[in-house]
Amino acid sequence: MDQFDVDLFVIGGGSGGVRAARIAAGHGAKVMLAEEYRLGGTCVIRGCVPKKLFVYAARFAHEFEDAAGFGWSVENVRFDWATLVANKDKEIARLEGAYRANLNRAGVEIVAQRASLEGPHAVRLADGTKVTARTILIATGGRPNRGLDFPGCELGISSNEIFHLERFPARILIQGAGYIALEFASLLAGLGAKVTVIHRGDKLLRGFDEDIRARIVDEMAQNGVEFAFNVTIEGIYQEGSEKRVRLNDGRDLYADEVMLAIGRVPNTIGLGLDTVEVHLDEAGAIAVDGLSRTNIPSIYAVGDVTNRVNLTPVAIREGHAFADTVFGKRPWHVSYDNIPTAVFTEPEIGTVGLTEQEARAQGRRLDIYQTDFRPLKATLSGRTSRVFMKIVVDQADDRVLGVHLIGEGSGEMVQMAAIAMNVGATKADFDRTMALHPSSAEELVTLRSKHTTSDPLPEASTEATPAL
Repeated sequence: MDQFDVDLFVIGGGSGGVRAARIAAGHGAKVMLAEEYRLGGTCVIRGCVPKKLFVYAARFAHEFEDAAGFGWSVENVRFDWATLVANKDKEIARLEGAYRANLNRAGVEIVAQRASLEGPHAVRLADGTKVTARTILIATGGRPNRGLDFPGCELGISSNEIFHLERFPARILIQGAGYIALEFASLLAGLGAKVTVIHRGDKLLRGFDEDIRARIVDEMAQNGVEFAFNVTIEGIYQEGSEKRVRLNDGRDLYADEVMLAIGRVPNTIGLGLDTVEVHLDEAGAIAVDGLSRTNIPSIYAVGDVTNRVNLTPVAIREGHAFADTVFGKRPWHVSYDNIPTAVFTEPEIGTVGLTEQEARAQGRRLDIYQTDFRPLKATLSGRTSRVFMKIVVDQADDRVLGVHLIGEGSGEMVQMAAIAMNVGATKADFDRTMALHPSSAEELVTLRSKHTTSDPLPEASTEATPAL
């Protein structure tokens, strides 16, 4: 085919798809984007942004409580769930409008319909219209995993529904141990809910540094979150206005809502991938190479639907690289090294680079620097929460391999640490940096005493023992 309706057809209006469409249009491509729900995708509509707004709301509870130590008298404090939800909805509508305006300014044609593949160069819209495209980009993101199968599992809600509940759940059970489960556990507890986290294992946040995994349990427990480890839900039963949750150890727990936060899966259903024989990997994600190409030369994919690194900034970077490479004739690869990330628990977690366990598994000899201290703010507020910081350093060249933090502002601090690490900063570079006093961040450049120095783990070991 020499003639196509458009140069690029994008399926999905989330962060990755929108960035790709806008940049491709800027390179002169004729672009059409189909989104069946709302522009902005998971992050803007039902993920990062509304969640962070809820996190801000929850933190006021601590601020009001702490105020007394600083001479303030705050009385008759009352939280209203309906107000928070309504104001959140207004902000999300504003952001969606901004996404739409940016696409319109770039000259992208937006189609408010579902689209599916009909061929290597063709898509079919929900109304039956066929559109041909020289290149097709799939950017449909992910969706909550509904893979649980027990009596009453349909009574559980996901991270999608939590943002739109008419009533605040005074008691909630959350099954899961990842970002989503712990962030909602923290913020709902901060807003006044009785929260219990249920997890089939005995540790939270798989893949994080072991010290972080251990310490966040204690911190969250101090903020009122209860944990039930090594158990799973066997059934959910509606009994009047409450739900009875039967655990596999025989216990019954009662709650207003049950949130099932057991992860997310690539959103590939109904895309017509089998029609074109687009390859999927073992996790059901679209398989792509380093330039986001599928096995079909004209079809690409970016973002969570590829299950590489499922973070919004990564999807945006992948979409931008795709557009520059295919339409701007400026090919470049996305680097997945030293990606900073935060978990907005209370207190929040910030991490970048290798964990101690990952570095040792690579056979590296390490110097570990860490500290645990009471932040200055807590001296008057009386709060028991502490700050934890850990720097993982390669003995061979003094290069900083990882930074792992728990405490107020950890997400902000770790973003800056990531810049240093991406230019190859050494521990000596950190040491040469003048401290900003008084701040928690200054500890990152004043740590001098090595916490541990040890050889790589023996091959027979599968997991490092956390430093004490």
